[in-house]
This record gives sequence, C-alpha cells and structure tokens, in this order.
Amino acid sequence: MKKAFLSWTILFLCNLIWSFHFTCIKLVQDQVGPYFTVWLPMLLATIFLAPFVIKDFRKGKKKIKDVLIFVQLGALGAFPSQVLMTYGTQYSLASNAAILVLALPVITAVFAFFLLKEKMNTIRWISFAIAIIGVLLCSTDDIKKMDLSSRYALGNLLIFLAIIGNAYYNVGCKQVAEKYTEMEMVFYTYLVLVIMLAPLVWYYEPEMLSRIPDYTAQTWTGMIALTIFHNFLSMIMFFSVLKYLDATQVALSNYLITFMGLPIAAFVLGETLKTQAIIGGALVLASTLILTIVDSRSQQKKLVEISQ
Repeated sequence: MKKAFLSWTILFLCNLIWSFHFTCIKLVQDQVGPYFTVWLPMLLATIFLAPFVIKDFRKGKKKIKDVLIFVQLGALGAFPSQVLMTYGTQYSLASNAAILVLALPVITAVFAFFLLKEKMNTIRWISFAIAIIGVLLCSTDDIKKMDLSSRYALGNLLIFLAIIGNAYYNVGCKQVAEKYTEMEMVFYTYLVLVIMLAPLVWYYEPEMLSRIPDYTAQTWTGMIALTIFHNFLSMIMFFSVLKYLDATQVALSNYLITFMGLPIAAFVLGETLKTQAIIGGALVLASTLILTIVDSRSQQKKLVEISQ
C-alpha cells in the first residue's frame, strides 16, 4: 500500500508539472517557433542525460540492438504525438484539440487491453465517468467553440492520430519498463525524437538558433522550465511510476492536467477561472482519489490472492 501511495503521489506531481506545459508554451510563443519549442528542450535534456546513460550502457553490457525498440516507440508513438498534434492544431481549432484529447485514456485502455491484457474494472469505469464529467465542465467554453465540420476534418484527423500515437507510446513503454532504467527510457526516446525533429526545425525554423541571444527573461523562464521540469524531471518520475501502476491507471490520471492547468493559467497568465471549472476540477480530483485509494486496494487484494 505504501508503494502504491508513493507511486500515486509521484504521478500527481508529474501531472502538476505537465499542467504547466501550456503556460510555458504561452511564455515562449512570441520568440520561439513550435518545432524549436519541442526540439531544443529535448536536445538539452538528451545531452544532460548522455553521460549517465552511457555509463549504465557499458555496465549493463547492452548492445545497440537492445535499444532499437525505442526507434519503433519514437517513430510510431512519441514523434506522431508531438508533430501531428502541432500540425493538427494549425489546421483545426484549439477547442477541437482540447476535446479530442479526452479520448486519450480510452485509447490507452484499448491498447493496454490488447498489448498488456489489462482490464477496465468497475472502479475504473466509475472513476473514468466522474473524470469525464469534470473535464467537460472545465472545458465548457471549448465545447461551445468546437467545430468538427469538413473544413477542419484534416486537422481533427491529425490530432486524433497524434492521440493514438501518444497512447501507443505509453503502453509500449510499459511493456519494456522492467528492462530499462528511467534515465535510459527518457534518453533513448529523446534521442530518436531529436534526430527526427532536426530536419523539420532546419526546414521550417532555420532562424531560431540565431534568435537565442535576444530571448527575454519571460522566454528564458519558459524554455528552462520546459527543459528541466517538463522534459527531464517529470519524465524520469513518470517512467519510475510506470513500473508499478497499470497503463490504464496512469492514463486516467492525465485528466488531472486539466484540473491543475486551469488555476495555473489563471494565476500566471491572468485568465478567468469560472465556477463550473472549479466544480469540474473537484470532480477530476475525486476520480483520481478513487483510483488512488479504492482501485489500488482492489489491485493489492488481487495480488495477495494470486500469491496465495
């Protein structure tokens, strides 16, 4: 029970860090392009991790073929989730993206069922339903603006494919979590993404490197936060938790991003926080507590029964 509580606490902190993501992007968007915003923090995190991973690689006597799985996970999962989401949002509406992202836990649960043999029990369905209601309340304005007409069909399709890629990546990492350390998983994933994103940065945003000396304090704050907290610390924490919790549980917890992202945006960017958003956030938190306490106890009970 202590390990489960610690895992959920770490996962809560991960979602807290991820909820700052959109605010950080807002802080840098005036001076940094969308591809460079993703590429540079990942490059810096990769360079920072390299000495530790190389040392572990030599000690563990791994071979190059042992890490090729991350080429697959990066190409089919992490890369589409980053790039297609960026392109999709350009061809669609931000409100469409905000609503379509609600499908992530559902798609993750489908992948987890087929690849990991995980199941959605009654407690998870109840938690999922409460979270959906909460997020819908938080996203009332986005729902009103939502437009799934044919003019946005391409963008919506790209966003949905990005969500599928994200779900596949999370489940795929769960499959190999026992074979690699947290640092190795982050490093190899980022290495693949940095290589794949480099041509896009060079082609679409070649002037970004020359702009670095002109960054304002606001831009530096956003980029440093993205590098240290979002791309490094949170991912190390995430992969450590993925070893102990089901992929479905981890996915359902992502609704916390909406719950925590709203007050952060209100405080940092001065955006308005409405009553229904507060109520929705409370429901999201309640659903997470159900997963944390009730579902964890249920899983622990099953493990005891199996061991006996």
